[in-house]
Amino acid sequence: MGWGVRLTELLLFGLAGWTALGMVGVGVSWLRGERPRVRRGIAWLAGVWVVYLAVLLGVSLGQKQRVLAVGQPQCFDEMCFTVTGVEEVKGFLVRDGRRLVRVTVRVTNRGGSAGRDGLIRVYLTDAQGRLWQESAGVNGVGLSTRVAGGDSVMSEPVFKIAGDSTGLRLVLTHGWKQPGALVIGDSDSMLHRKTVVELGR
Repeated sequence: MGWGVRLTELLLFGLAGWTALGMVGVGVSWLRGERPRVRRGIAWLAGVWVVYLAVLLGVSLGQKQRVLAVGQPQCFDEMCFTVTGVEEVKGFLVRDGRRLVRVTVRVTNRGGSAGRDGLIRVYLTDAQGRLWQESAGVNGVGLSTRVAGGDSVMSEPVFKIAGDSTGLRLVLTHGWKQPGALVIGDSDSMLHRKTVVELGR
Protein backbone atom coordinates (compact mmCIF):
# COMPACT_ATOMS: atom_id res chain seq x y z
CA MET A 1 0.00 0.00 0.00
CA GLY A 2 1.08 3.51 -0.61
CA TRP A 3 1.72 6.22 1.98
CA GLY A 4 -1.66 7.84 1.35
CA VAL A 5 -3.46 4.58 2.12
CA ARG A 6 -1.50 4.18 5.36
CA LEU A 7 -2.59 7.66 6.43
CA THR A 8 -6.24 6.78 5.84
CA GLU A 9 -5.77 3.58 7.84
CA LEU A 10 -4.35 5.65 10.70
CA LEU A 11 -7.36 7.94 10.42
CA LEU A 12 -9.71 4.97 10.79
CA PHE A 13 -7.76 3.58 13.76
CA GLY A 14 -7.77 7.02 15.38
CA LEU A 15 -11.50 7.35 14.85
CA ALA A 16 -12.09 3.89 16.31
CA GLY A 17 -10.00 4.76 19.37
CA TRP A 18 -11.80 8.08 19.82
CA THR A 19 -15.13 6.28 19.54
CA ALA A 20 -14.14 3.75 22.18
CA LEU A 21 -13.12 6.54 24.58
CA GLY A 22 -16.32 8.40 23.78
CA MET A 23 -18.42 5.34 24.58
CA VAL A 24 -16.63 5.01 27.91
CA GLY A 25 -17.41 8.66 28.66
CA VAL A 26 -21.07 8.16 27.71
CA GLY A 27 -21.22 5.11 29.97
CA VAL A 28 -19.79 7.05 32.92
CA SER A 29 -22.26 9.89 32.35
CA TRP A 30 -25.13 7.43 32.19
CA LEU A 31 -24.08 5.81 35.47
CA ARG A 32 -23.98 9.25 37.07
CA GLY A 33 -27.46 10.01 35.80
CA GLU A 34 -26.22 12.88 33.60
CA ARG A 35 -28.75 12.36 30.83
CA PRO A 36 -28.03 15.62 28.90
CA ARG A 37 -24.34 14.70 28.69
CA VAL A 38 -25.27 11.21 27.51
CA ARG A 39 -27.40 12.66 24.72
CA ARG A 40 -24.67 15.12 23.69
CA GLY A 41 -22.04 12.40 23.70
CA ILE A 42 -24.10 10.06 21.54
CA ALA A 43 -24.93 12.91 19.17
CA TRP A 44 -21.23 13.75 18.76
CA LEU A 45 -20.28 10.13 18.11
CA ALA A 46 -23.07 9.63 15.60
CA GLY A 47 -22.35 12.93 13.86
CA VAL A 48 -18.65 12.26 13.40
CA TRP A 49 -19.34 8.78 12.01
CA VAL A 50 -21.97 10.16 9.62
CA VAL A 51 -19.43 12.67 8.28
CA TYR A 52 -16.72 10.00 8.01
CA LEU A 53 -18.98 7.59 6.14
CA ALA A 54 -20.16 10.37 3.83
CA VAL A 55 -16.55 11.16 2.93
CA LEU A 56 -15.80 7.44 2.51
CA LEU A 57 -18.70 6.91 0.11
CA GLY A 58 -17.99 10.15 -1.74
CA VAL A 59 -14.39 9.13 -2.39
CA SER A 60 -15.44 5.60 -3.36
CA LEU A 61 -17.95 6.85 -5.91
CA GLY A 62 -15.69 9.62 -7.20
CA GLN A 63 -12.43 7.75 -7.74
CA LYS A 64 -11.74 6.14 -11.09
CA GLN A 65 -11.33 2.39 -11.25
CA ARG A 66 -7.72 1.26 -11.17
CA VAL A 67 -6.92 -0.98 -14.14
CA LEU A 68 -3.70 -3.01 -14.18
CA ALA A 69 -2.04 -4.80 -17.06
CA VAL A 70 -0.56 -8.29 -16.98
CA GLY A 71 2.81 -7.99 -15.22
CA GLN A 72 1.81 -5.16 -12.85
CA PRO A 73 1.77 -6.13 -9.15
CA GLN A 74 -1.11 -5.49 -6.77
CA CYS A 75 -0.01 -5.37 -3.14
CA PHE A 76 -1.85 -5.82 0.15
CA ASP A 77 0.63 -4.84 2.86
CA GLU A 78 3.62 -7.20 2.47
CA MET A 79 1.96 -9.62 0.04
CA CYS A 80 1.98 -8.80 -3.68
CA PHE A 81 0.14 -10.58 -6.49
CA THR A 82 1.26 -10.28 -10.12
CA VAL A 83 -0.60 -11.85 -13.03
CA THR A 84 2.06 -13.23 -15.36
CA GLY A 85 -0.08 -15.09 -17.88
CA VAL A 86 -3.44 -16.52 -18.85
CA GLU A 87 -4.32 -19.49 -21.00
CA GLU A 88 -7.31 -21.52 -22.01
CA VAL A 89 -7.09 -25.19 -21.06
CA LYS A 90 -7.55 -27.06 -24.31
CA GLY A 91 -9.46 -30.30 -24.46
CA PHE A 92 -11.77 -29.30 -21.62
CA LEU A 93 -15.33 -30.00 -22.65
CA VAL A 94 -18.55 -29.69 -20.70
CA ARG A 95 -22.11 -30.02 -21.95
CA ASP A 96 -23.09 -26.44 -21.22
CA GLY A 97 -20.37 -25.05 -23.50
CA ARG A 98 -18.23 -23.44 -20.81
CA ARG A 99 -14.47 -22.84 -21.17
CA LEU A 100 -11.73 -23.50 -18.65
CA VAL A 101 -9.29 -20.61 -18.13
CA ARG A 102 -6.10 -20.79 -16.07
CA VAL A 103 -4.48 -17.60 -14.75
CA THR A 104 -0.88 -17.67 -13.52
CA VAL A 105 -0.22 -15.40 -10.52
CA ARG A 106 3.12 -14.80 -8.81
CA VAL A 107 2.67 -14.39 -5.04
CA THR A 108 5.52 -12.43 -3.45
CA ASN A 109 6.21 -11.78 0.22
CA ARG A 110 8.08 -8.48 0.61
CA GLY A 111 8.43 -8.97 4.36
CA GLY A 112 11.36 -10.37 6.27
CA SER A 113 9.53 -13.39 7.68
CA ALA A 114 7.16 -16.03 6.34
CA GLY A 115 3.59 -14.89 5.90
CA ARG A 116 0.36 -15.32 3.99
CA ASP A 117 -2.73 -13.36 3.02
CA GLY A 118 -5.55 -15.41 4.44
CA LEU A 119 -8.22 -12.94 3.29
CA ILE A 120 -7.35 -12.85 -0.41
CA ARG A 121 -10.09 -13.88 -2.83
CA VAL A 122 -10.15 -13.92 -6.61
CA TYR A 123 -12.77 -13.95 -9.36
CA LEU A 124 -13.17 -13.19 -13.07
CA THR A 125 -15.56 -10.77 -14.76
CA ASP A 126 -16.27 -10.21 -18.44
CA ALA A 127 -17.47 -7.39 -20.68
CA GLN A 128 -21.08 -8.28 -19.92
CA GLY A 129 -20.56 -7.93 -16.18
CA ARG A 130 -20.81 -11.63 -15.45
CA LEU A 131 -18.75 -13.03 -12.57
CA TRP A 132 -17.05 -16.39 -12.00
CA GLN A 133 -15.50 -17.59 -8.78
CA GLU A 134 -12.35 -19.68 -8.65
CA SER A 135 -13.11 -23.33 -9.31
CA ALA A 136 -12.62 -25.40 -6.17
CA GLY A 137 -10.60 -28.61 -6.25
CA VAL A 138 -8.85 -27.80 -9.55
CA ASN A 139 -5.89 -25.70 -8.42
CA GLY A 140 -2.59 -26.59 -6.81
CA VAL A 141 -0.88 -23.82 -4.84
CA GLY A 142 -3.49 -21.39 -3.52
CA LEU A 143 -3.18 -17.61 -3.45
CA SER A 144 -3.34 -17.69 0.35
CA THR A 145 -0.43 -20.11 0.68
CA ARG A 146 2.35 -19.30 3.15
CA VAL A 147 5.42 -17.73 1.50
CA ALA A 148 8.89 -17.30 3.00
CA GLY A 149 10.10 -13.75 3.54
CA GLY A 150 11.52 -12.24 0.36
CA ASP A 151 10.42 -15.25 -1.68
CA SER A 152 7.77 -15.94 -4.34
CA VAL A 153 5.58 -18.84 -5.39
CA MET A 154 3.40 -19.39 -8.44
CA SER A 155 -0.34 -19.97 -8.12
CA GLU A 156 -2.65 -20.97 -10.96
CA PRO A 157 -6.32 -20.33 -10.14
CA VAL A 158 -8.71 -21.91 -12.64
CA PHE A 159 -12.13 -20.61 -13.70
CA LYS A 160 -15.00 -22.20 -15.61
CA ILE A 161 -16.49 -19.40 -17.69
CA ALA A 162 -19.17 -19.00 -20.34
CA GLY A 163 -18.15 -19.95 -23.86
CA ASP A 164 -18.97 -16.49 -25.25
CA SER A 165 -17.05 -14.50 -22.62
CA THR A 166 -14.81 -11.65 -23.80
CA GLY A 167 -13.03 -8.77 -22.09
CA LEU A 168 -11.92 -10.91 -19.15
CA ARG A 169 -10.69 -9.14 -16.01
CA LEU A 170 -9.24 -10.64 -12.85
CA VAL A 171 -10.23 -9.17 -9.47
CA LEU A 172 -8.19 -9.70 -6.30
CA THR A 173 -10.01 -8.62 -3.16
CA HIS A 174 -10.31 -9.05 0.59
CA GLY A 175 -14.08 -8.73 0.40
CA TRP A 176 -16.16 -6.54 2.69
CA LYS A 177 -15.83 -8.47 5.96
CA GLN A 178 -12.57 -6.75 6.97
CA PRO A 179 -11.41 -3.31 8.21
CA GLY A 180 -10.42 -2.17 4.70
CA ALA A 181 -14.10 -1.76 3.92
CA LEU A 182 -14.03 1.37 6.12
CA VAL A 183 -10.69 2.78 4.89
CA ILE A 184 -11.13 5.87 2.70
CA GLY A 185 -9.77 5.26 -0.81
CA ASP A 186 -9.07 1.56 -0.32
CA SER A 187 -10.06 -0.57 -3.34
CA ASP A 188 -12.05 -2.79 -0.97
CA SER A 189 -13.89 0.09 0.73
CA MET A 190 -17.67 0.37 0.51
CA LEU A 191 -18.98 1.05 -3.02
CA HIS A 192 -15.43 1.49 -4.36
CA ARG A 193 -14.76 0.14 -7.85
CA LYS A 194 -12.53 -2.91 -7.49
CA THR A 195 -9.02 -2.86 -8.96
CA VAL A 196 -8.95 -5.16 -12.01
CA VAL A 197 -6.29 -6.80 -14.14
CA GLU A 198 -7.00 -6.72 -17.89
CA LEU A 199 -6.28 -10.23 -19.22
CA GLY A 200 -6.50 -9.31 -22.90
CA ARG A 201 -9.03 -12.00 -23.75
